[in-house]
Amino acid sequence: MHFKSYVTAALYGLPALANAVPSPSHSQAASPSPSAAGSNVDHFKSYTIKAENITATLIPYGARLTSLLVPDRDGNVQDVVVGYDDPKEYLHDSETNRTFFGAVVGRYANRIKNGTFTIDAKDYHVPENENDGVDTLHGGFVGYDMRNWTVTSHSDSSITFTLFDQGFEGFPGDVITHATFSVSAEKTQFNPKGLPQLTSKLVALSLTEKTPIMLANHIYWNLNAFKESNVLKDTTLQLPLSQRFIGGDSILIPNGTIHDVETTYQGALDFTSPKLIGKDIEKTYDLCGAGCTGYDTCFLVDRPSTYASNSLVTALSASSSSTGISLDVATNQAALQIYTCSGQNGSIATKNSQAKRNKANGGDAGATHVNKYGCFVIETEDWIDGINNPEWGRVPYQVFGPDDGPAVNWATYQFGTI
Repeated sequence: MHFKSYVTAALYGLPALANAVPSPSHSQAASPSPSAAGSNVDHFKSYTIKAENITATLIPYGARLTSLLVPDRDGNVQDVVVGYDDPKEYLHDSETNRTFFGAVVGRYANRIKNGTFTIDAKDYHVPENENDGVDTLHGGFVGYDMRNWTVTSHSDSSITFTLFDQGFEGFPGDVITHATFSVSAEKTQFNPKGLPQLTSKLVALSLTEKTPIMLANHIYWNLNAFKESNVLKDTTLQLPLSQRFIGGDSILIPNGTIHDVETTYQGALDFTSPKLIGKDIEKTYDLCGAGCTGYDTCFLVDRPSTYASNSLVTALSASSSSTGISLDVATNQAALQIYTCSGQNGSIATKNSQAKRNKANGGDAGATHVNKYGCFVIETEDWIDGINNPEWGRVPYQVFGPDDGPAVNWATYQFGTI
Protein backbone atom coordinates (compact mmCIF):
# COMPACT_ATOMS: atom_id res chain seq x y z
CA MET A 1 0.00 0.00 0.00
CA HIS A 2 1.25 3.47 -0.90
CA PHE A 3 2.17 5.55 2.16
CA LYS A 4 -0.55 8.13 1.51
CA SER A 5 -3.06 5.26 1.31
CA TYR A 6 -1.97 4.15 4.77
CA VAL A 7 -2.73 7.64 6.04
CA THR A 8 -6.13 7.77 4.35
CA ALA A 9 -7.04 4.31 5.62
CA ALA A 10 -6.00 5.21 9.13
CA LEU A 11 -8.01 8.40 9.09
CA TYR A 12 -11.17 7.35 7.29
CA GLY A 13 -11.51 3.75 6.25
CA LEU A 14 -10.54 1.22 8.92
CA PRO A 15 -13.08 0.49 11.66
CA ALA A 16 -10.31 -0.78 13.94
CA LEU A 17 -8.64 2.61 13.68
CA ALA A 18 -11.75 4.68 13.98
CA ASN A 19 -13.27 3.17 17.09
CA ALA A 20 -12.44 3.73 20.71
CA VAL A 21 -14.03 2.64 23.97
CA PRO A 22 -14.50 4.87 26.99
CA SER A 23 -12.41 5.02 30.11
CA PRO A 24 -13.61 2.75 32.92
CA SER A 25 -13.65 5.84 35.15
CA HIS A 26 -16.52 7.36 33.18
CA SER A 27 -19.93 5.78 33.58
CA GLN A 28 -21.38 7.21 30.39
CA ALA A 29 -20.19 5.37 27.29
CA ALA A 30 -18.83 7.53 24.51
CA SER A 31 -19.97 6.88 20.98
CA PRO A 32 -17.22 5.29 18.92
CA SER A 33 -15.68 7.50 16.26
CA PRO A 34 -17.07 6.29 12.93
CA SER A 35 -15.46 6.71 9.57
CA ALA A 36 -15.72 10.16 8.06
CA ALA A 37 -18.39 9.19 5.53
CA GLY A 38 -21.76 10.26 6.91
CA SER A 39 -20.23 11.34 10.20
CA ASN A 40 -20.32 14.62 12.05
CA VAL A 41 -17.30 13.68 14.15
CA ASP A 42 -14.48 16.15 13.56
CA HIS A 43 -11.12 14.65 14.41
CA PHE A 44 -9.48 18.02 13.81
CA LYS A 45 -11.74 19.92 16.19
CA SER A 46 -9.71 21.99 18.66
CA TYR A 47 -10.35 21.53 22.37
CA THR A 48 -9.03 24.12 24.81
CA ILE A 49 -8.22 23.62 28.48
CA LYS A 50 -7.27 26.51 30.76
CA ALA A 51 -5.95 27.41 34.17
CA GLU A 52 -4.31 30.54 35.54
CA ASN A 53 -1.47 31.58 33.19
CA ILE A 54 -1.69 28.48 31.01
CA THR A 55 -3.88 27.51 28.04
CA ALA A 56 -3.49 24.31 26.03
CA THR A 57 -5.19 23.37 22.76
CA LEU A 58 -5.42 19.77 21.55
CA ILE A 59 -7.07 17.77 18.76
CA PRO A 60 -8.21 14.10 18.61
CA TYR A 61 -6.02 13.32 15.58
CA GLY A 62 -2.99 11.83 17.31
CA ALA A 63 -4.20 13.03 20.75
CA ARG A 64 -2.10 16.00 19.78
CA LEU A 65 -1.05 19.19 21.58
CA THR A 66 -1.26 22.00 19.02
CA SER A 67 -0.52 25.07 21.14
CA LEU A 68 0.53 25.90 24.69
CA LEU A 69 0.31 29.48 25.92
CA VAL A 70 2.27 30.69 28.96
CA PRO A 71 3.52 34.16 30.00
CA ASP A 72 7.08 35.35 29.44
CA ARG A 73 9.09 37.50 31.86
CA ASP A 74 7.25 40.63 30.66
CA GLY A 75 3.84 39.08 31.12
CA ASN A 76 3.29 38.61 27.38
CA VAL A 77 1.62 35.35 26.38
CA GLN A 78 3.78 33.08 24.20
CA ASP A 79 3.10 29.82 22.36
CA VAL A 80 6.03 27.54 23.20
CA VAL A 81 5.26 24.51 21.00
CA VAL A 82 5.84 23.90 17.30
CA GLY A 83 2.94 23.05 15.03
CA TYR A 84 0.28 24.46 12.73
CA ASP A 85 -2.48 27.02 13.19
CA ASP A 86 -4.80 25.00 10.92
CA PRO A 87 -5.41 21.59 12.56
CA LYS A 88 -5.97 19.91 9.18
CA GLU A 89 -2.35 20.66 8.31
CA TYR A 90 -1.42 17.79 10.62
CA LEU A 91 -2.94 15.34 8.14
CA HIS A 92 -0.90 16.87 5.33
CA ASP A 93 2.15 16.64 7.57
CA SER A 94 1.48 12.92 8.11
CA GLU A 95 1.36 12.40 4.36
CA THR A 96 4.60 14.29 3.71
CA ASN A 97 7.02 15.12 6.52
CA ARG A 98 5.52 13.04 9.34
CA THR A 99 7.16 15.18 11.98
CA PHE A 100 4.96 13.80 14.81
CA PHE A 101 4.40 17.41 15.95
CA GLY A 102 2.72 17.33 19.36
CA ALA A 103 1.35 13.78 19.07
CA VAL A 104 1.19 10.75 21.32
CA VAL A 105 3.39 8.09 19.68
CA GLY A 106 2.95 4.34 20.07
CA ARG A 107 2.14 1.48 20.41
CA TYR A 108 5.92 1.46 20.91
CA ALA A 109 7.71 4.80 20.83
CA ASN A 110 11.15 5.29 19.33
CA ARG A 111 12.93 2.52 17.42
CA ILE A 112 12.66 -1.26 17.20
CA LYS A 113 15.67 -2.88 15.56
CA ASN A 114 14.76 -4.80 12.39
CA GLY A 115 11.09 -4.40 13.27
CA THR A 116 11.27 -7.64 15.27
CA PHE A 117 10.95 -8.73 18.88
CA THR A 118 10.39 -11.96 20.80
CA ILE A 119 7.88 -12.63 23.58
CA ASP A 120 7.76 -16.04 25.29
CA ALA A 121 9.87 -17.61 22.52
CA LYS A 122 7.53 -16.35 19.79
CA ASP A 123 8.91 -13.97 17.17
CA TYR A 124 6.90 -10.97 15.99
CA HIS A 125 7.46 -8.69 13.04
CA VAL A 126 6.11 -5.16 12.63
CA PRO A 127 6.53 -2.85 9.61
CA GLU A 128 9.93 -1.20 9.22
CA ASN A 129 9.09 2.37 8.31
CA GLU A 130 12.50 4.03 8.72
CA ASN A 131 15.92 3.82 7.08
CA ASP A 132 14.62 2.00 3.98
CA GLY A 133 13.17 -0.85 5.97
CA VAL A 134 15.79 -1.37 8.66
CA ASP A 135 13.78 -0.46 11.75
CA THR A 136 10.37 0.51 13.09
CA LEU A 137 9.91 4.08 14.31
CA HIS A 138 7.07 5.22 16.60
CA GLY A 139 4.80 2.27 15.91
CA GLY A 140 5.14 1.76 12.16
CA PHE A 141 3.60 3.31 9.07
CA VAL A 142 0.42 4.17 10.95
CA GLY A 143 1.24 4.80 14.58
CA TYR A 144 -0.86 6.38 17.30
CA ASP A 145 0.10 9.81 15.93
CA MET A 146 -2.04 9.09 12.85
CA ARG A 147 -5.02 7.56 14.61
CA ASN A 148 -8.35 9.16 15.41
CA TRP A 149 -8.71 9.18 19.17
CA THR A 150 -12.10 9.60 20.85
CA VAL A 151 -12.74 12.35 23.39
CA THR A 152 -14.11 10.49 26.42
CA SER A 153 -13.93 13.33 28.94
CA HIS A 154 -13.57 17.10 28.67
CA SER A 155 -13.74 19.86 31.28
CA ASP A 156 -12.45 23.41 31.52
CA SER A 157 -9.03 22.18 32.67
CA SER A 158 -8.75 18.58 31.48
CA ILE A 159 -9.34 16.34 28.48
CA THR A 160 -9.07 12.58 27.96
CA PHE A 161 -8.59 10.91 24.59
CA THR A 162 -9.11 7.15 24.20
CA LEU A 163 -7.86 4.75 21.55
CA PHE A 164 -8.74 1.07 21.10
CA ASP A 165 -5.94 -0.62 19.14
CA GLN A 166 -6.90 -4.06 17.84
CA GLY A 167 -3.51 -5.53 17.02
CA PHE A 168 -2.78 -3.03 14.27
CA GLU A 169 0.60 -2.90 12.47
CA GLY A 170 1.41 -6.47 13.55
CA PHE A 171 1.62 -5.88 17.28
CA PRO A 172 0.05 -8.74 19.25
CA GLY A 173 -3.23 -8.35 21.08
CA ASP A 174 -5.63 -5.53 21.80
CA VAL A 175 -4.65 -2.44 23.79
CA ILE A 176 -6.78 0.37 25.12
CA THR A 177 -5.04 3.66 25.87
CA HIS A 178 -6.28 6.73 27.70
CA ALA A 179 -4.31 9.96 27.23
CA THR A 180 -5.29 12.60 29.78
CA PHE A 181 -3.98 16.15 29.64
CA SER A 182 -4.75 18.66 32.37
CA VAL A 183 -3.61 22.15 33.31
CA SER A 184 -3.45 23.74 36.74
CA ALA A 185 -1.76 26.41 38.80
CA GLU A 186 -2.59 25.10 42.25
CA LYS A 187 -0.07 24.52 45.01
CA THR A 188 0.49 20.79 45.44
CA GLN A 189 3.18 18.41 46.66
CA PHE A 190 4.66 18.41 43.16
CA ASN A 191 4.01 22.11 42.51
CA PRO A 192 4.70 23.91 45.80
CA LYS A 193 4.86 27.36 44.15
CA GLY A 194 1.61 26.97 42.25
CA LEU A 195 3.24 27.55 38.86
CA PRO A 196 1.39 26.98 35.57
CA GLN A 197 1.61 23.27 34.82
CA LEU A 198 0.60 20.83 32.09
CA THR A 199 0.20 17.23 33.23
CA SER A 200 0.14 14.25 30.88
CA LYS A 201 -0.95 10.76 31.92
CA LEU A 202 -0.79 8.04 29.28
CA VAL A 203 -2.34 4.81 30.59
CA ALA A 204 -2.41 1.70 28.40
CA LEU A 205 -3.91 -1.71 29.19
CA SER A 206 -3.21 -4.91 27.29
CA LEU A 207 -6.51 -6.77 27.02
CA THR A 208 -5.73 -10.07 25.30
CA GLU A 209 -2.03 -10.89 24.81
CA LYS A 210 1.42 -9.94 26.00
CA THR A 211 2.64 -7.04 23.90
CA PRO A 212 5.26 -4.29 23.91
CA ILE A 213 3.88 -0.95 25.11
CA MET A 214 5.96 2.21 25.32
CA LEU A 215 4.14 5.49 24.79
CA ALA A 216 5.51 9.02 24.66
CA ASN A 217 4.51 12.59 23.91
CA HIS A 218 6.33 13.98 20.89
CA ILE A 219 6.08 17.70 21.62
CA TYR A 220 8.49 20.05 19.87
CA TRP A 221 9.44 22.90 22.21
CA ASN A 222 10.69 26.40 21.54
CA LEU A 223 10.88 28.44 24.72
CA ASN A 224 11.96 31.57 22.83
CA ALA A 225 8.69 31.35 20.82
CA PHE A 226 10.72 31.74 17.61
CA LYS A 227 12.09 35.14 18.54
CA GLU A 228 15.46 33.61 17.60
CA SER A 229 16.38 31.60 14.51
CA ASN A 230 17.34 28.60 16.65
CA VAL A 231 17.72 27.51 20.27
CA LEU A 232 21.49 26.91 20.39
CA LYS A 233 22.61 30.20 21.97
CA ASP A 234 19.35 31.04 23.69
CA THR A 235 18.18 27.93 25.53
CA THR A 236 19.90 26.44 28.56
CA LEU A 237 19.33 22.75 29.30
CA GLN A 238 19.96 20.64 32.38
CA LEU A 239 19.48 16.88 32.79
CA PRO A 240 20.43 16.54 36.47
CA LEU A 241 19.90 12.76 36.71
CA SER A 242 21.32 11.74 33.33
CA GLN A 243 24.90 10.57 33.75
CA ARG A 244 24.53 7.83 31.12
CA PHE A 245 23.10 7.41 27.63
CA ILE A 246 22.38 4.55 25.24
CA GLY A 247 24.82 4.13 22.38
CA GLY A 248 23.64 3.67 18.81
CA ASP A 249 24.89 2.88 15.34
CA SER A 250 25.05 5.17 12.32
CA ILE A 251 21.25 5.13 11.91
CA LEU A 252 20.48 5.55 15.62
CA ILE A 253 19.61 1.92 16.34
CA PRO A 254 20.78 0.95 19.86
CA ASN A 255 23.86 -1.25 19.76
CA GLY A 256 23.55 -2.54 23.32
CA THR A 257 26.12 -0.18 24.83
CA ILE A 258 25.71 2.26 27.71
CA HIS A 259 28.08 5.23 27.96
CA ASP A 260 28.96 7.87 30.54
CA VAL A 261 28.11 11.39 29.43
CA GLU A 262 31.26 12.80 31.03
CA THR A 263 33.74 10.71 29.09
CA THR A 264 32.09 10.43 25.65
CA TYR A 265 32.16 12.98 22.81
CA GLN A 266 34.44 15.18 24.94
CA GLY A 267 31.66 15.69 27.46
CA ALA A 268 29.21 17.09 24.89
CA LEU A 269 26.39 14.98 26.34
CA ASP A 270 27.03 16.08 29.92
CA PHE A 271 24.05 18.24 30.89
CA THR A 272 24.15 17.33 34.57
CA SER A 273 24.87 21.02 35.15
CA PRO A 274 23.05 23.72 33.16
CA LYS A 275 24.59 24.74 29.83
CA LEU A 276 23.46 26.18 26.52
CA ILE A 277 22.19 23.53 24.12
CA GLY A 278 24.69 24.74 21.54
CA LYS A 279 27.73 25.03 23.83
CA ASP A 280 29.27 21.69 22.83
CA ILE A 281 27.15 20.76 19.84
CA GLU A 282 30.09 20.91 17.41
CA LYS A 283 31.59 17.97 19.31
CA THR A 284 28.61 15.75 18.45
CA TYR A 285 29.44 14.97 14.82
CA ASP A 286 27.97 11.54 13.93
CA LEU A 287 26.05 11.41 17.23
CA CYS A 288 22.60 11.90 15.67
CA GLY A 289 23.43 9.66 12.70
CA ALA A 290 26.16 9.43 10.10
CA GLY A 291 27.35 12.93 9.23
CA CYS A 292 24.86 14.53 11.61
CA THR A 293 25.74 17.09 14.25
CA GLY A 294 23.29 17.46 17.11
CA TYR A 295 21.47 15.45 19.74
CA ASP A 296 19.01 12.61 19.10
CA THR A 297 19.91 10.68 22.18
CA CYS A 298 18.32 8.44 24.80
CA PHE A 299 19.52 9.78 28.15
CA LEU A 300 18.95 7.51 31.15
CA VAL A 301 17.26 8.91 34.24
CA ASP A 302 19.21 7.50 37.20
CA ARG A 303 17.17 8.13 40.32
CA PRO A 304 18.85 8.33 43.73
CA SER A 305 18.89 4.96 45.50
CA THR A 306 16.33 6.19 48.02
CA TYR A 307 13.73 6.72 45.27
CA ALA A 308 11.40 4.10 43.83
CA SER A 309 12.18 3.17 40.23
CA ASN A 310 8.92 4.71 38.98
CA SER A 311 8.79 7.75 41.26
CA LEU A 312 8.07 11.17 39.81
CA VAL A 313 11.34 13.12 39.64
CA THR A 314 12.44 16.33 37.97
CA ALA A 315 14.54 15.01 35.10
CA LEU A 316 14.92 18.13 32.94
CA SER A 317 15.10 21.89 33.29
CA ALA A 318 15.32 24.38 30.43
CA SER A 319 15.02 28.13 30.01
CA SER A 320 15.20 30.80 27.32
CA SER A 321 17.26 33.94 27.80
CA SER A 322 15.12 35.71 25.17
CA THR A 323 11.71 35.27 26.79
CA GLY A 324 12.75 34.25 30.28
CA ILE A 325 10.40 31.27 30.10
CA SER A 326 11.56 28.25 32.10
CA LEU A 327 10.39 24.64 31.89
CA ASP A 328 10.83 21.86 34.44
CA VAL A 329 9.85 18.35 33.39
CA ALA A 330 9.13 15.66 35.97
CA THR A 331 8.47 12.07 34.94
CA ASN A 332 8.02 8.55 36.25
CA GLN A 333 9.89 7.20 33.22
CA ALA A 334 13.44 5.83 33.11
CA ALA A 335 14.74 7.74 30.09
CA LEU A 336 14.49 10.91 28.03
CA GLN A 337 14.96 11.04 24.28
CA ILE A 338 16.29 14.51 23.44
CA TYR A 339 16.24 15.63 19.81
CA THR A 340 17.52 19.06 18.79
CA CYS A 341 15.74 19.29 15.43
CA SER A 342 18.81 18.69 13.28
CA GLY A 343 16.47 17.30 10.63
CA GLN A 344 14.50 20.52 10.26
CA ASN A 345 15.63 22.59 7.28
CA GLY A 346 13.39 25.65 7.16
CA SER A 347 10.84 24.07 4.82
CA ILE A 348 8.03 24.24 7.41
CA ALA A 349 6.66 27.65 8.32
CA THR A 350 6.16 28.68 11.91
CA LYS A 351 2.64 29.53 13.04
CA ASN A 352 1.27 32.88 11.90
CA SER A 353 -0.13 33.26 15.39
CA GLN A 354 3.38 33.10 16.85
CA ALA A 355 4.63 35.79 14.46
CA LYS A 356 1.64 38.01 15.31
CA ARG A 357 2.39 37.70 19.02
CA ASN A 358 6.02 38.63 18.46
CA LYS A 359 4.96 41.74 16.51
CA ALA A 360 2.27 42.67 19.03
CA ASN A 361 4.85 42.54 21.79
CA GLY A 362 6.94 45.23 20.11
CA GLY A 363 9.38 43.09 18.16
CA ASP A 364 9.63 41.72 14.66
CA ALA A 365 7.97 38.51 13.52
CA GLY A 366 10.97 36.42 14.53
CA ALA A 367 11.83 33.20 12.73
CA THR A 368 9.31 32.58 9.95
CA HIS A 369 10.29 28.93 9.47
CA VAL A 370 11.33 26.01 11.66
CA ASN A 371 15.06 26.07 11.05
CA LYS A 372 17.72 23.52 11.81
CA TYR A 373 18.12 23.50 15.62
CA GLY A 374 14.99 25.66 15.79
CA CYS A 375 13.38 23.51 18.47
CA PHE A 376 13.94 20.52 20.72
CA VAL A 377 11.89 17.41 21.53
CA ILE A 378 11.56 15.81 24.95
CA GLU A 379 10.23 12.24 24.97
CA THR A 380 9.68 10.85 28.46
CA GLU A 381 9.82 7.07 27.97
CA ASP A 382 11.66 3.88 28.86
CA TRP A 383 14.99 2.69 27.44
CA ILE A 384 14.90 2.68 23.64
CA ASP A 385 14.54 -0.83 22.13
CA GLY A 386 14.71 -2.41 25.58
CA ILE A 387 12.62 -5.30 24.24
CA ASN A 388 15.59 -6.36 22.10
CA ASN A 389 18.20 -5.85 24.81
CA PRO A 390 17.02 -8.09 27.67
CA GLU A 391 20.36 -7.74 29.45
CA TRP A 392 19.27 -4.23 30.44
CA GLY A 393 16.43 -5.64 32.54
CA ARG A 394 13.78 -3.37 30.98
CA VAL A 395 11.48 -6.05 29.52
CA PRO A 396 9.18 -6.07 32.61
CA TYR A 397 8.70 -2.32 32.06
CA GLN A 398 7.96 -2.67 28.34
CA VAL A 399 5.96 -5.90 27.89
CA PHE A 400 2.47 -6.10 29.34
CA GLY A 401 -0.21 -8.79 29.30
CA PRO A 402 -3.83 -8.98 30.44
CA ASP A 403 -2.71 -10.16 33.89
CA ASP A 404 -0.39 -7.18 34.35
CA GLY A 405 -1.13 -3.69 35.49
CA PRO A 406 -1.27 -0.81 33.04
CA ALA A 407 1.67 0.87 31.38
CA VAL A 408 1.65 4.38 32.84
CA ASN A 409 3.61 7.33 31.47
CA TRP A 410 3.21 10.28 33.82
CA ALA A 411 4.85 13.63 33.13
CA THR A 412 4.44 17.21 34.32
CA TYR A 413 5.59 20.32 32.47
CA GLN A 414 5.93 23.25 34.86
CA PHE A 415 6.49 26.80 33.64
CA GLY A 416 8.01 29.86 35.27
CA THR A 417 10.31 32.75 34.40
CA ILE A 418 13.92 33.59 35.08
